[in-house]
Amino acid sequence: MTKSEGDKDRKIKSVVIADDHMIVRSGLLQILERLDDVNVVAEADNGLAAIAAVKRYQPDLLVLDAAMPQAKGIEVLADCRRWSSSTAILLFTGFKSANILKDWLQADVEGILLKSSSGEEVEKSVLTILEGGRYVSQEAKDILDKTNLSVKLTNREREVLSMIATGQQNGEIAKRLFLSIRTVEKHRASLMAKLGVHSASELLVHALKEGLLDENKQL
Repeated sequence: MTKSEGDKDRKIKSVVIADDHMIVRSGLLQILERLDDVNVVAEADNGLAAIAAVKRYQPDLLVLDAAMPQAKGIEVLADCRRWSSSTAILLFTGFKSANILKDWLQADVEGILLKSSSGEEVEKSVLTILEGGRYVSQEAKDILDKTNLSVKLTNREREVLSMIATGQQNGEIAKRLFLSIRTVEKHRASLMAKLGVHSASELLVHALKEGLLDENKQL
């Protein structure tokens, strides 16, 4: 992974790649190794390994998948900010939910790139961020611009929707959330009214679209 010796006055930028899919890590590694003055110092296939790598190497950049086993991407983000505040973070995700992308923007990441991006755009985003800039792919911007975010769900409604989408019945949801069945029924009715749907299957479609299922079950 090391670069050949070059101009000693140039600072080599260190990068950690965190993604649980080996083929994704391999592809990113091939792209980043083409860049001058960029050195991939570690790879991580789960969230805890990503945190450990950032803590150890204090890299200039972490390329981070949103859906990581053992610690979700947003949890990795928080710990990395704690252990290495100077590390820039580029979210590299397959999610195309405007709500999820908005959450990451609000978490103040330095970049957002979708996995459908070209190798050239990966290079551009990495170089932009390593030079102190910020980068949000055009596709991510288009999703944020075109998606109607006017429907606002409460945190409890989002919890109930996620559980409905995984096939849990009202009784199971009530038990897990320490609610009465009647309260869960009210949340279900409110969700259907707000989202303009009439069945659990339609709720599932919406939950998938908005990324409300367990991140580790998605790309």
